[in-house]
Amino acid sequence: MERTTTMPGPPEPYAELPPADWAPPRRASPGRRAAGTFALLALVLVAGRLWVAPRLQVGALDAWATIFIAICVQALPFLVFGVALSAAITAFVPARVWTRVLPRRPAAAVPVAGALGAVLPGCECASVPVAGGLMARGVAPAAALTFLLAAPAINPIVLVATAIAFPGQPAMVAGRFVASLLVAVLAGWAWLWFGRGRWLRVPRRPEAAAGRRWEAFAEAMRHDLMHAGGFLVVGGAAAATINVVVPREWVTGIAGVPVLSVLTLAVLAVLMSICSEADAFVAASLTAFSPTAKLAFLVVGPMVDLKLIALQTGFFGRSFAIRFIPLTFVLAVTVSIIVGEALT
Repeated sequence: MERTTTMPGPPEPYAELPPADWAPPRRASPGRRAAGTFALLALVLVAGRLWVAPRLQVGALDAWATIFIAICVQALPFLVFGVALSAAITAFVPARVWTRVLPRRPAAAVPVAGALGAVLPGCECASVPVAGGLMARGVAPAAALTFLLAAPAINPIVLVATAIAFPGQPAMVAGRFVASLLVAVLAGWAWLWFGRGRWLRVPRRPEAAAGRRWEAFAEAMRHDLMHAGGFLVVGGAAAATINVVVPREWVTGIAGVPVLSVLTLAVLAVLMSICSEADAFVAASLTAFSPTAKLAFLVVGPMVDLKLIALQTGFFGRSFAIRFIPLTFVLAVTVSIIVGEALT
């Protein structure tokens, strides 16, 4: 009697949530990391007191403190919102929900995730923990990363703020929406095709039992808030330092050079680390620069800045950051130039 065998078919896209190769690598014990961090911080403080403090001017120090506090105070409410939303996704939303909301094919899920970013108000600080929570619930990393980039750039609050900052210039609002969404989708597809699971550290959070959902919510929120808050402080300190150290004459002196002015405002957006709800007013004040350069400032800022670099490194690891951040920056500058020239 002839025996027939059934060959196993291809695995379902969300058969395992999350797949095994998304697991975070083993890390050193928290106590050892905390002791090392404390020793390094103490060393930096001592060195600063001995060599840096005597050379600081009171005005520069006051400016640094003002900018640092402004960045942290501006970003903290949105960070708390993002952490709370991420914890709610972890505790209350079953993993199977995402298999129904998003297309099963990751390539199709990417643009859908980008479009979903248009309906969630928030800044870039909020999008990082939310994206981590989506990945932990089994959403394909490419789709979650697309949402991470799109949400702070094309949500209604940001677009209304842009329209107010640029009255009578609907092309700037349309250009920001189109360019930002296009960059987010292209970055998601690029990560889908070329990314590797070992490059990305994804939080592993088992689905909470029915009777322990509030406990799981509190635990996830406490963990993410402590984790992300430290990296927000690091990013805010770096942005404040750049704002004080870099002379503004260097920036405005090259406003008349087309390509160089675009790159200058793109880099400035990274260094200044302004919240996406407020960056349009800063861009509008840069009257010496072309509309294309201003568009690059608006597109790059919510996707790549010092706060985001610190947060993404803390959440997803250095291997991810050193690949995804340059990819996003290059795409944002390139698309901004193309869209800006098409609209002007």
